[in-house]
Amino acid sequence: MWTRISSTDLVPGDAIRLPLGALVPADATILSGSVMVDQSMLTGESVPVDANPGDQVYAGSLVSRGQAMAAVTATGSKTYFGRAAELVRIARAASTEQAAIFGVTRNLAIVNGVIAALIMVYGYATALPPTDLIRLGLTVLLATIPVALPATFTLSAAFSAQRLARRGVLLTRLSAAHEAAAMDVLCADKTGTLTQNALQVADVAAMPGFDRDQVLALAAWASSEADQDPIDAAIRKAAKTAALGTAERLLRFVPFDPSTKTAEALVIDRGGNERRIVKGAFEAVSKVAETPVDARRSVDNLAGQGHRVIAVAEGVPTSLRLAGLIALSDPPREDSALLIADLGGMGVRTVMVTGDSAVTAATIAGKVGIPDGVCPSDHISDDLSTDAFGVFARVVPEQKFGLVKALQRHGHVVGMCGDGVNDAPALRQAQIGIAVSTATDAAKAAAGMVMTEPGLAGVVFAVREGRIGFQRLLTYTFNMVVKKVEIVLFLAVGLGLTGHAVLTPALMVLMLMTNDFLAMSLTTDRASPAPLPSRWHMPNITAAGVALGVFKLGFSTTVLAFGKLWLELGPQELQTLAFVTLVFGAQALVYVVRERRRMWSSRPSNWVLASSAADIAIVSALALSGTLMAPLPWQLLGVLFLAAAAFALVLDRIKMPVMTAFKVS
Repeated sequence: MWTRISSTDLVPGDAIRLPLGALVPADATILSGSVMVDQSMLTGESVPVDANPGDQVYAGSLVSRGQAMAAVTATGSKTYFGRAAELVRIARAASTEQAAIFGVTRNLAIVNGVIAALIMVYGYATALPPTDLIRLGLTVLLATIPVALPATFTLSAAFSAQRLARRGVLLTRLSAAHEAAAMDVLCADKTGTLTQNALQVADVAAMPGFDRDQVLALAAWASSEADQDPIDAAIRKAAKTAALGTAERLLRFVPFDPSTKTAEALVIDRGGNERRIVKGAFEAVSKVAETPVDARRSVDNLAGQGHRVIAVAEGVPTSLRLAGLIALSDPPREDSALLIADLGGMGVRTVMVTGDSAVTAATIAGKVGIPDGVCPSDHISDDLSTDAFGVFARVVPEQKFGLVKALQRHGHVVGMCGDGVNDAPALRQAQIGIAVSTATDAAKAAAGMVMTEPGLAGVVFAVREGRIGFQRLLTYTFNMVVKKVEIVLFLAVGLGLTGHAVLTPALMVLMLMTNDFLAMSLTTDRASPAPLPSRWHMPNITAAGVALGVFKLGFSTTVLAFGKLWLELGPQELQTLAFVTLVFGAQALVYVVRERRRMWSSRPSNWVLASSAADIAIVSALALSGTLMAPLPWQLLGVLFLAAAAFALVLDRIKMPVMTAFKVS
């Protein structure tokens, strides 16, 4: 006697009944009966799967046909769904953006910290008054901190997200825009990403006495219109161009039965005779119909090409013969091969990760340009190399998760495309998780990027946009490192040259506003994507920044010495001169480092030009009026402006060998 209880009260070993339309309440093994279950919520696969005695069904799947008895094997967090949820919870990927911010901050702290300590020791040794020493320490501290760096990364990601949204790519995490720049391996799901996620008739093998149209017409009579079965829908669509054969009227239709693996139709032909049509698995149809001796070879040949094979038999009710074989497949998207080639040209290797069979996966991989080499699911390990394999078939959620981690351990920045609950752990673990347009809510929640259009076009655009954003951030970061190193060194040289601090804390705060924050306009500058994955190499950037900072220090020191020794300016006027020199020099630096080639190779964006003009205008107005500083004559400001412009041309000649030597570009 059956008892209705809550699914939360189920325990392993309980017997459950799975009628048509039921939602499977727990992972279970079929004991008797046969069902077809829709697992699209779990796997993203649109085609229902057969479950016979001994087969496993999973919690959350839907019984679309048949009925069965099953024994519960797992509940709650131990189910297929529950294990996926637990993996999502523990999945963590190292962020290249966070590593970049931490790296530049750490390197600046080390370099500038040593210089700052030496400045304070020198000031104490020269008996600098305690109040002046405190002000000097505060100025050095302000000069060292990269105040606008985190905000600039966020602003750049926000601009990238806006552009991506226009192309149907939505970011659930802003950092995903920057992670795409470094991606060098893309793990792509097969169904719905590389393929159309819609079964189509790929081939028809007609037996002697029948032709292609007749086979399709017969199969259409034995296909349902009501339940939206994807196999029946594909057959009826292909049969629209075929005549309905000799049949004129349908007497009886028996839907597909998972226990017999066949569907039947009884029709009346034009002569008024009853004809029986049976459609289903070849093994089932061959038991009730006369079959040619070479039919099995045809089935194996079609199945070997990755097709799903449906047999069709026809005849009088008591005597049937095989009419033909229909091969169905989920064909590749028309743009998949081109987009995979585009990614390959950008240095991103695409591998297929699917729960489908190895034969089907290899067939699709060959059509879209993914290199052969199918990795058995039991070979996924920490020593895995994508150079040896291009296809990973029959992969379960834990293995997808493990595959992503294995690739990350080998130094790869991994992107993962997926659509089902089973993909969620890998989507969360990957640096850039990409949920396709048909993805389940769980997959979208785990991903950092959600496509609103099918296919990989959005991924290609995201990689290009990410690399453009990376170039802008590289310009800002390199510009900031040069300025921070130069300013701290300049404070040290100025102290030795003049005997007092050449900048006050107030001037330093003003410089942060006019230089650091206005330089955030570089996130809107024109830039070109790199041809290969873009990664942060902070030791190289820091070393190149120190080198250029020393050259820029030469310019600033020369101007300060000119004001001290030639113009004989007083301490306050020297502070104004130092402030204006650093600001004008910083503007020259922006135009030098924004281009990897010559500074005039491309036109700056309007925002960069506007912020530069605003910076120069504000500083000049303050220096001329004597606001917050001692005034300077306009003639001197004009000379400083021309000197900074001339220095930009000199620094542009020095930049290229320095960036090449330290491999910054």
